[in-house]
Amino acid sequence: MGWRGILGFDYGIVQAPLGPDISGPELVAAVAKAGAIGILRAPDWESPDYLRELIKRTRSLTDKPFGVAIVLAFPHDENLKVILEEKVALLQVYWGEFPRELVEQAHQAGVKVLHQIGSFEEAEKAKKAGVDGIIVQGREAGGHVIGQEGLMALLPRVVDLVYDNGISVIAAGGIVDARGYVAALALGAHGVCLGTRFLATKESFAHPFYKQKLIEMDRTEYTDVFGRARWPGAPHRVLQTPFFGQCRNLPEEINEASQPIIGSSVIHGVPKEIPRYAGTVPNATTTGDLESMVLYAGQGVGLIKEILPAGQVVEMLVEGAQRIICESFL
Repeated sequence: MGWRGILGFDYGIVQAPLGPDISGPELVAAVAKAGAIGILRAPDWESPDYLRELIKRTRSLTDKPFGVAIVLAFPHDENLKVILEEKVALLQVYWGEFPRELVEQAHQAGVKVLHQIGSFEEAEKAKKAGVDGIIVQGREAGGHVIGQEGLMALLPRVVDLVYDNGISVIAAGGIVDARGYVAALALGAHGVCLGTRFLATKESFAHPFYKQKLIEMDRTEYTDVFGRARWPGAPHRVLQTPFFGQCRNLPEEINEASQPIIGSSVIHGVPKEIPRYAGTVPNATTTGDLESMVLYAGQGVGLIKEILPAGQVVEMLVEGAQRIICESFL
């Protein structure tokens, strides 16, 4: 079962890499201490010295293994070198191909590779590349969503694809509690990846306003309104805030590049201005018109009722899944 451990970790629970810097050292260390897989989000630009310090800061908070994620759509070659040099336990890649030669390079450094995919075709490529694990992201997921298929339909196909290859399959999209965890295991997954649930934790670097909206709101929508200029062709799932309700039908030719500045933030140590319709969620440093900023969330957000310590989230998932299986299936 997933709680018995995958990829060398105690439990089959993955904390998704939350952008742009929401999953920082404090959250990752808390998840790692609880026996699950915490993943740092690397900058979406080349910043090798900063990333090395980020890894060291995390190691100062825990002696447990953890991972680092890169988005392949953005510059990452120098960041990747640092990840391999620092020999973190796991490299997570997303939104692009990661060929066999790079997987082998990671393996030579003692780093396992976890590739997040959104289609069966992407899963075939990841299998061919020799990755250690595949995160199957359904359309229910929050944040940027690369695929169009629902998790229930896509997950079993990927499980069947890699069943004899020793590749761990991890389900992602709308999972926030033990019931979702058990459902994913029933479909053949070895573990689960949660983003929104770990976003709503005490250790996440999200702005308190953002966390509160995750508790108050329960509806999301799949859209392409935010961040069109910086990351074209990258649809996402967001909370249905009043501001989003006003701009959900935004004409395709309008994007954040020509919009007024509505706030500012420090992201991975770099001051950034936030224009209207930007794809940047508010972190703890953000100031300005927070009501008009994007708030990513998955479809399971309505099940989140409180902000909890990340370690407690892991504990609830593990104990809850064990209880459900013992009471209902044994």
